[in-house]
Amino acid sequence: MKQRLVFIGAGMASGRVLEHLTDAALDAFDITLFNAEPRGNYNRIMLSPVLSGEKTYDEIVTHDDAWYAERGIACRFGEKVEKIDREMKVVEGANGHVPYDKLVIATGSNPFMIPLPGHDLEGVIAYRDLEDTQQMMGMGSGNRVVVIGGGLLGLEAAAGMAAHGVDVTVVHIMGHLMERQLDEAAGYLLKKSLEDKGIKICLQANSKEVLGQDGKVRALLLDDGTELPCDLLVMAVGIRPNTALAQEAGLATGRGIHVDDQMLTSDPDVYAVGECVEHGGEIFGLVAPLYDQAKVAARALLEEDAAFAQKTLSTKLKVTGCDLFSAGDFADGPGREDIVFRDPSRGVYKRLVIEEDRLVGAVMYGDTADGSWFFGLIKDGTSIDEMRETLIFGPAYQGDDTADPLSAVAALPPKAEICGCNGVCKGDIIEAINAGANDLGAVRVSTKASASCGTCTGLVEQVLQVTLGDDFQMPAAQPICGCTDLTHEDVRRLIKGQELKSQAAVWQELSWTTPNGCHVCRPPINYYLLADWPLEYQDDPQSRFVNERKHANIQKDGTFSVVPRMWGGITTPEELRAIANAADKYDVPTVKVTGGQRIDLLGVKGEDLPAIWSDLNKAGLVSGHAYSKGLRTVKTCVGTDHCRFGTQDSTGLGIKLEKILWGSWTPHKLKLAVSGCPRNCAEATCKDIGVVCVDSGFQISIGGAAGMDVKETQLLCQVPTEGDAIEVVMAVTQAYREGGKYLDRLYKWLGKVGMDWVKAQVVDDLENRAALVARFELSQSIYRKDPWAEHVKEKAQTYAPIADFTLEAAE
Repeated sequence: MKQRLVFIGAGMASGRVLEHLTDAALDAFDITLFNAEPRGNYNRIMLSPVLSGEKTYDEIVTHDDAWYAERGIACRFGEKVEKIDREMKVVEGANGHVPYDKLVIATGSNPFMIPLPGHDLEGVIAYRDLEDTQQMMGMGSGNRVVVIGGGLLGLEAAAGMAAHGVDVTVVHIMGHLMERQLDEAAGYLLKKSLEDKGIKICLQANSKEVLGQDGKVRALLLDDGTELPCDLLVMAVGIRPNTALAQEAGLATGRGIHVDDQMLTSDPDVYAVGECVEHGGEIFGLVAPLYDQAKVAARALLEEDAAFAQKTLSTKLKVTGCDLFSAGDFADGPGREDIVFRDPSRGVYKRLVIEEDRLVGAVMYGDTADGSWFFGLIKDGTSIDEMRETLIFGPAYQGDDTADPLSAVAALPPKAEICGCNGVCKGDIIEAINAGANDLGAVRVSTKASASCGTCTGLVEQVLQVTLGDDFQMPAAQPICGCTDLTHEDVRRLIKGQELKSQAAVWQELSWTTPNGCHVCRPPINYYLLADWPLEYQDDPQSRFVNERKHANIQKDGTFSVVPRMWGGITTPEELRAIANAADKYDVPTVKVTGGQRIDLLGVKGEDLPAIWSDLNKAGLVSGHAYSKGLRTVKTCVGTDHCRFGTQDSTGLGIKLEKILWGSWTPHKLKLAVSGCPRNCAEATCKDIGVVCVDSGFQISIGGAAGMDVKETQLLCQVPTEGDAIEVVMAVTQAYREGGKYLDRLYKWLGKVGMDWVKAQVVDDLENRAALVARFELSQSIYRKDPWAEHVKEKAQTYAPIADFTLEAAE
């Protein structure tokens, strides 16, 4: 007598079980197949080509009605199973019950719908089945669609609709696309490719609310206030195993339905396969393990020996025409090293992760031809010791040739501009070299190349090396770090020249040898990007030192100092009371007056920072940025307010300058002072920028220092009005921001570019001065804000201690 076998779910996993069963023993079972969808098995992986128009639904059907009929399978399509009665061994469908001897649950997974306000509006859908696909296919030119989710499914949905002329925006909460399959560098390349196809990408974007009108979706609101209008909103943010029926039936479940190595559940007559199962603590979303499960389940039903074992998986994908490959574990970790290959011209990126002479992970973009070979090395645990030097080039690589680091410079045409300040092209430099200029100094004298701001020095030296060959001795220029041969100046020039607007872009386009930089290069790269692209680039706190992340200076005992800003050194009784109250309330052990005319609260506990900031904010006090590579203080004397020698309102000017400059990031700390007369009580002549008031106006000098190096300022100019003084100070600050090497104080920058260059840019060229001021104001539209208030409002919980190790276990 045939056993009664019931399947719940007609997806790809159960379909493969049916194939194995009916091929091996066609008459062994009396099979009934339930499916909530009104159809049988089709290849869900191919829904994306259906969406893009490359295929029709009929072309992706795996099992048609004739296939089921030939095998005598009773199909209950479009009928939802309501209950499993394990005691009676009955499956109850919407249209009646069916008894079973053996049951296979293959309920798959449910798409996760973010429970945003408005998620139930008409026009908000998932991307999971044919109905979802057909709804997206109804969009065309003139429609706007927002896709939440930058994983594989979301990107395929976006690309499919974009192919029909739909205006598509992808919103992704993480820092790069497909973060589970790709590292940051490969994610950057994928983003670049999708944007070239007209798809807008919003990264690190957190959805806040779905906005509607007349019951239909109208827009997606992000938490930064941005509204993204849309006619359709697609949520492709992941899946969850569909365990509802199993849970109600009393089967053991966790994240999925618990199964053993034979795909048997906690009931000896009930099996489960596919995305609904949990095996060894893991759940599954790729088709390869699902097919392995199906084979094991079929053999177990036929009472044959078989066991499901999880395997190391590789993922080789094509997302909208982009070849991707990832395998193994490519996360950073102690004892691991990376081998990275980049070819920006071809859009190729490869990264191998090595641990103990074994390849443990690989990520590739653009050229995945050797993916299977690398996967074999990972899976087999092969020693790569003898092939380490050539490993990145794949199995076919022979010899030990290396790429010429000067090839990019050699390929530049003669008309390519090398020195932007002086308009010197490559051909001009080559002519000078051929005429006898055989070192950097001689080229500077004859062409002026690199004689101004100096940022093109490395490039000029490379032209010398390409032209002279072995006759040129390259000076030992220091690269920014071990991840690259490029200097700070090279990187600054290339970020601007190539319009690189993210860290991932820098790593890829400038051929970084590490996947995500290092602790040495990330802080300067973060600064250079935010200085050059204030609107496009989002500051990365993880690329900052701890003081700048915490917005307070850490002390040797692990506590912090809190320094509220006092504009121009001026305070009020109310502010002083607030500071005193805060010192009492938070048991601050030391209250000190600083040399910058402020009050420092020393010894504040890290967990108290948000609370003390909040209390100070209520009194109108904001961060003094005493921890930052940015404006610290503008020191003033009392000027004409009280001093009988004062010539101008030095206090008023200092306050105005501080309110204009505060919050700005600079290569190093920036200190200013304004003295009301030549007696210089505010010590303006040893500051980065100093203003000395005189009867006829304002003398502005720059390049002072009073730390490890003591420097007197150099006179830049004298201007007649306060407005002129403010404009010159803003322009000098911006020139320093745009050209200074990270961690160089202003006097070091001045020593490289020269006072004549600064005067030409800021004093003589009024149009350029205005442009510098405009760029500074543009940047300040983003950064002139109080980080204390921002952290109190949005990040206070991050300052709380993880645990209190002083408590007893019972507490």
